[in-house]
Amino acid sequence: MATKFKIAQSATFKADVEIPRVGGTTVKVSFEFKYRNRKELAALFAGWQQAAKDDQERFKEKGEDITLVDITDANIERQIEQVSELVVGWGFEDKFTPEAIRALVETSAGAGDAIVTAYQNAFSVARLGN
Repeated sequence: MATKFKIAQSATFKADVEIPRVGGTTVKVSFEFKYRNRKELAALFAGWQQAAKDDQERFKEKGEDITLVDITDANIERQIEQVSELVVGWGFEDKFTPEAIRALVETSAGAGDAIVTAYQNAFSVARLGN
């Protein structure tokens, strides 16, 4: 007999994320993510794509005056925005706050990317058969 379930998705879902640490190690942390349907995902990712284009335009305008600090600052701000839009809770000892999100992104160069990748992977069709 087939298992019954609702078509509607839950408002949130959980996934483990391997957060990189200095020295090449990672720590597995449980994250709670906001669910989005396909149209909402497309709009979210399109907004991120436009923000990246806007950053590139600002970098071009600065020309030779652009610094690694400018690029790093823009990357940090983009990742803070992404994590804030995706995550509703986490398994860190630190309380989930805007300040803690900033601290995570600023202290772990790969954390933002790892979180976004875990979110995207949760929607991957390939995972359905595994």
